Amino acid sequence: MDRFRPLRRIQVEPEPAQPPAAPAAAAGAGGDAERDEPPAPAAGLLMGAKVRRRAAVYCDCKGDYIGVPNDPCLAKILSKQGDNKVLFADKVLKFTQSGKMKRRILVITDFALYLVDPDADILKRRIALAAVDKLYISNLSDNFFAIIVPTEYDCLMASTRKKEIVNVIVKAIKSTSEYEPEVASSNRFEYHAAAEVIKVVEFEDADGMFNVDNTQCRCYAMLSSKPFTWSRGTS
Repeated sequence: MDRFRPLRRIQVEPEPAQPPAAPAAAAGAGGDAERDEPPAPAAGLLMGAKVRRRAAVYCDCKGDYIGVPNDPCLAKILSKQGDNKVLFADKVLKFTQSGKMKRRILVITDFALYLVDPDADILKRRIALAAVDKLYISNLSDNFFAIIVPTEYDCLMASTRKKEIVNVIVKAIKSTSEYEPEVASSNRFEYHAAAEVIKVVEFEDADGMFNVDNTQCRCYAMLSSKPFTWSRGTS
């Protein structure tokens, strides 16, 4: 079965329990004990705002997970727009107006967001950072986020690197303008799936589901805390 085929219910897998830390070694004669300190949580704009997965708190933010400079198609797309500073690039899932899921490559520069079809090597959408007004996330440990663009239409996506994406977008906008977009945390919000189409997204913690206009969906590709494994040019 195609792992990216849209099904009818979304299941958010709970974070597995972590084994207890080993006790610190006893101090030797005349010396201090050796202690294994846990890594410091990655600083981010979402700390304390919602339920966090351990993979999202202790993360190694790389930025470009695609290798944009070495990809002729992506490099050409950015060059045509006069963009050359890549802040983030990775594979994501995007929800269409009809609720279907499409694979996309999300590239964030210091001026815009790019959504590229990885199979056809076509730029599907460019969103200027100046047009982004707000970002929505849920209060649960999931992979979903919405980018609100009042002058166009909004974008609902899913990525295991949601926290990094939100942080990059907010910091990029702050660095080039005098305002900071709001990051709203809610288990229910509306977004414009198209200019004249408004959908309601509702997250439920009880059984790990979320609804889009009362339609329950599931996507197994979003459950893992690891990056998606599909590659460009494959179905």
